[in-house]
Amino acid sequence: MKTGPIAFVFLLIALVIPVSGQKVRKETFEFEGKKRSYYLFVPETANREHPAPMILLLHGSGHNGSSLTDKWKALAISEGIVLVAPDSLNSETWNIPLDGPDFLHELISQLKSTHPIDSRRMYLFGHSGGAIMALHLALIESEYFAAVAVHAGMLQKGDGPIVEQATRKTPIYIVVGTNDPLFPLEGVHATHDYLTKRGFEVQLVEMKGHDHWYYDLAPKINAEAWLFLKMQKLAAEPRYTQYTFKK
Repeated sequence: MKTGPIAFVFLLIALVIPVSGQKVRKETFEFEGKKRSYYLFVPETANREHPAPMILLLHGSGHNGSSLTDKWKALAISEGIVLVAPDSLNSETWNIPLDGPDFLHELISQLKSTHPIDSRRMYLFGHSGGAIMALHLALIESEYFAAVAVHAGMLQKGDGPIVEQATRKTPIYIVVGTNDPLFPLEGVHATHDYLTKRGFEVQLVEMKGHDHWYYDLAPKINAEAWLFLKMQKLAAEPRYTQYTFKK
């Protein structure tokens, strides 16, 4: 089910022109006694008069934040997007609560205090393990993030309570390859159907013949995901809710 203004997607890709001097920086800060790393890109066009949208990028298992900033940077330059890509504590997996929501909220709060970020246009994007985490965060903090886009991700068994507790129907975009061995179409369709029956706006895109590997097709995947994300905006200032999770 492939939808969207394809011509404009190609235009977005064509406008991706590297600009010298705009670099991704690796930064660190301490959270709950641990040194945490993240990758940050702030476009030169962002300023207090014109705050920029932000995408929180959640990497796939076995990778780190730079694996996504490398693929999003060109589009972020042309579209004026702040990119924030934290490393999970264990690169093989994302864990709640060790990797969020509180860790991510603290990171974003620090960045908002020093960079011109549009708080009503903060988005999530995740790949694979990061996609599962992004979906969870979009439901747990539905009034904090404006929308979520994922490549190769779906809900897991037992996620029903997370869906039911969402106080806002977060707009969701899911793209999956028809040949993905880790996230088969049956499971992704079940996620789509479960969410739409509960009132969520879910756009599902199937990439014919595509497998699980995101990186070679990242420019196309990212451009289409951004077309969905950029149309979403919180109606009011974001509201973060703190929960108690079992560690």
